[in-house]
Amino acid sequence: MPNTISSIILAGGKSSRMGKDKARLKLDGRLIILQDIVRKLSMISEEIIVATDGRRYKELGVGVKWADDVSPGGGSLIGLYSGLRLASSEYALVVACDMPFLNVELLRYMVSLPRDYDVLVPRICGKIETMHAVYSKNCLLQIEKLLKTGHKKIIEFFSGVRVRYLTQEEIDRYDPEHNSFFNVNSPEQLEKARVIIDKTRQ
Repeated sequence: MPNTISSIILAGGKSSRMGKDKARLKLDGRLIILQDIVRKLSMISEEIIVATDGRRYKELGVGVKWADDVSPGGGSLIGLYSGLRLASSEYALVVACDMPFLNVELLRYMVSLPRDYDVLVPRICGKIETMHAVYSKNCLLQIEKLLKTGHKKIIEFFSGVRVRYLTQEEIDRYDPEHNSFFNVNSPEQLEKARVIIDKTRQ
């Protein structure tokens, strides 16, 4: 098992499609960010960082660190940059705050792999899951360069770092339904998440 790893939850989005704060959504009676994602990440990391404006959630009393976005409203790239700067480990497992079906065994597999990369990211049917990945602090310089150009897509700095893609075959061993990558971005997706939960109970 490689050295320890930090975890970062990206929670700085505007939730415009949902119409309310996704990080506070209740699904099956649980707060997604607090009682599901934080609980699962705590099985893997001793350090959990929430990248956002910390004042939004501090009253919720979660035992996490807060990485205030260095440029509020700057999107997931800014959140990643802010979280990586604060992380005490060289590598950080990064997920979004609206992913209710994270698979702990898949995450454990990802963090157990030899760390001969700067980015470890799943690729499924050509889609790259940048919000369910492992990043090293070596990415910080490339992110800084990208931010100076005004670009904000995480994938745009990949050309300057070592990227290892997690294959669909690897993912299917642990999550053949690929529910790990399901995001709750809208009321319709929230309802679909509830349907997924109901199916797992049958």
